[in-house]
Amino acid sequence: MTDLPLPAPAAEFWEARYRDTGRVWSGRPNELLVREASALAPGAALDLGCGEGADAVWLASRGWRVTGVDISGTALERAAGHAADAGVSERVAWERHELGPSFPEGSFDLVNAQYLQSPVAFDQRAVLSGAADAVADGGTLLLVMHAGWPSWQTEPPFDAVFPTLDGLLAELALPDDGWTVETAETLHRPSVSPEGVEGFREDHVWRLRRA
Repeated sequence: MTDLPLPAPAAEFWEARYRDTGRVWSGRPNELLVREASALAPGAALDLGCGEGADAVWLASRGWRVTGVDISGTALERAAGHAADAGVSERVAWERHELGPSFPEGSFDLVNAQYLQSPVAFDQRAVLSGAADAVADGGTLLLVMHAGWPSWQTEPPFDAVFPTLDGLLAELALPDDGWTVETAETLHRPSVSPEGVEGFREDHVWRLRRA
């Protein structure tokens, strides 16, 4: 595991998020990763913002060689434990980065970025551009993001700018002759508040193939 020095406040925020609670996520891979990547031939994968490692472990279990990246050392320790329990430790490397100030080296057949959205400010555009740059020839960039607050969220907990399908592609400014958009879709899905209020949330998914 590569352990790089990280500046506050982003590192402090995310480390506290994981350190001060039990397991944060379900331990299951994101369903849109499963939907979009199940048919891809295994190769080298980069999982950005891997958290407790569910996506990376799922990819490794399907034969991928995975680099999982997160800002929180505690999250990465849990991710390594998950990989060990699943018997795929030898297929996953864990690296600690604050994306933007640092970024994993290498090129990858799949770069997976699920919900790289944060209450702590970071240069999302630069990180996503770095993600695109890390895709090998013939590889896939898979991005999933919330399109807005859940319907039951009456008062936003922090300021946030949500991407649009076309707006994010325009920001990335990927050359038409170098990339093919294979998926660009908005999904309307059920969502339940912590208090049990039923509603919905919309997510965007983009899958792009590099020539």
